[in-house]
Amino acid sequence: MSPDTLNSMLAGVQAVTWQSLVMLTVGCLLIALAVVKEYEPLLLLPIGAGCILANLPLSPLADEGGMLDILYNIGVGNELFPLLIFIGIGAMTDFGPLLENPRMVLLGAAGQLGIFLTLILALALGFSRPEAASIGVIGAIDGPTSIYVSGILAPDLLGPITVAAYSYMSLVRIIMPPIMRLLTTKRERAIRMPYSQRVISKRTRVLFPVVVTIVVGILVPFATPLIGMLMLGNLLRESGVVERLTQAASNELANVVTLFLGLAIGSTMVGEDFIKASTLFILGLGLIAFCLDTAAGVMFGKLLNLFSGGKFNPLIGAAGISAFPMAARVVQQEAQREDYDNFLLMHAMGANAAGQVASVVAGGVLLALMGAG
Repeated sequence: MSPDTLNSMLAGVQAVTWQSLVMLTVGCLLIALAVVKEYEPLLLLPIGAGCILANLPLSPLADEGGMLDILYNIGVGNELFPLLIFIGIGAMTDFGPLLENPRMVLLGAAGQLGIFLTLILALALGFSRPEAASIGVIGAIDGPTSIYVSGILAPDLLGPITVAAYSYMSLVRIIMPPIMRLLTTKRERAIRMPYSQRVISKRTRVLFPVVVTIVVGILVPFATPLIGMLMLGNLLRESGVVERLTQAASNELANVVTLFLGLAIGSTMVGEDFIKASTLFILGLGLIAFCLDTAAGVMFGKLLNLFSGGKFNPLIGAAGISAFPMAARVVQQEAQREDYDNFLLMHAMGANAAGQVASVVAGGVLLALMGAG
């Protein structure tokens, strides 16, 4: 065998770097979290696979014109994939609990406060304004919104921001409870609230996505793509006349796009670009944003409890973030720790649905503040 032939065969081995080895390990870790712990497997598994494929030496998949490069350009570089996923999310979301108790909108708004506080902190650490805004939106714990905003404002940070957003989404039931218990008393957590069974008419359910799209589109034009697709999916669901489209949006479309999005995001996690001090700062700031959003929601819940004369359970405020429906389930679990017969899920679902809408609006506000074109 000639030396040239041998060198050609060993080219892949010779091209291995310590950065690529680290990222191959990270990719395997993400897959392990998805398979063993079942943490957001629909996203973490393809992201991990994309990370591995992008860091294999001399792999043509991540080269210009390769499959991963094409997926990124057609779906992430132009924000198509996050918008398509929002159609699926809308088709799977029931805004009935929010319509039964509209005051939950206040909790959804309060649950986004950490985004803007973290933005200020990121600026103080030396990040640019667009980068700081992209990092702050991690706190909404809304993967598609994080991808959409960072893809426009800070595409170079898309990889770590997306990994942080989805990783923290998978850790909702671990991160949120200590904060909720720290900020509330045992008596507050045990507050029972009557279960509402007010019937929401079909007309109201159909008008809701239309009205929200028009109002938000006029007040926050930069949020129109996000809110428009979210409410389109919900309109399909609530109309009751396009069952095939509703099923396709919430199943086939959502599943295929999620797979492609995960691979495309994973392909951005190339060792030489990903392994930086800024990545650690992003992960840390994202966690701070998540904690601040949770705390702000709980504190606003305590305020509502004060004004209601002690009849509002502050735990519900924690569901004001956008991790739908995991945050609402965590609220129910925490309530049952104090009183097994306490049923807060429907109230928490209302706050959680409000948080879904509020995170989209917050993303549009950030784009407007940063002067996105």
